[in-house]
This record gives sequence, C-alpha cells and structure tokens, in this order.
Amino acid sequence: MSTHNSTIATLQRAIVVAEQIQKLESELAAILGGSAPSSPAKSKQAAAKPAKKGKRTLSPEARARIAAAQKARWAKVKGETPAPATEKKPAAKVKVRRKISAEARAKMAAAAKRRWANVKK
Repeated sequence: MSTHNSTIATLQRAIVVAEQIQKLESELAAILGGSAPSSPAKSKQAAAKPAKKGKRTLSPEARARIAAAQKARWAKVKGETPAPATEKKPAAKVKVRRKISAEARAKMAAAAKRRWANVKK
C-alpha cells in the first residue's frame, strides 16, 4: 500500500514541476518577446523534426545567367574577352575520336593484364 501512495505523490510532484516549467517558459517568452511553446512535448517534437528539404530547381533563365557568369570568369582567367550573351553561338564542333592501332590496343591490354595480375597476388 505504501508503493501506491508514493506513486501518487510522485505523480503529484511531477504535475507541480511541469506547471512550474510552463510558468517559467511563458515568463521567458514574455522577456524575450516571443511566444512560449504550449507544452514541453510540442517543443521537443519541433526540435526533433528536421526541416523538409525538397529538390530545388533553377529556371532556364537563371541557369543561363549562371553559365554566362562562369564563362566570363574563365575567360578572365585565361585572358580572353568573353563573348556577349546576346550573340548566337556557332554550332558545336564535333570531337573526332582518334583511332588506336591494333598494335597499340594489344600493348594496352597486356599492360592492364599485368597490373591486374599484380593486384591479385
């Protein structure tokens, strides 16, 4: 029977402490000019829940502005004059891939096999 009484007393003490905490929080909020959280549980939930981060996308205009600015920075580094953004750019040049002779390919393959053999030792 004494454990029942101590449990009730503990709960009553917990209620008193919780009320004191609420009172102090509202006092603090009044001092700082903010609003006090309505309960400690809500403030813990707000602190534990991170802000939702969605995928951010840029408009095509913003991407074009950023690209033009970056090209201007690179041109400045390289000592070139940047092309104005309003100019039409010439068609992109097609990169021609160099052909490797069969002999060179065989040498590269043999070297790769030697490297893998050393790694597997």
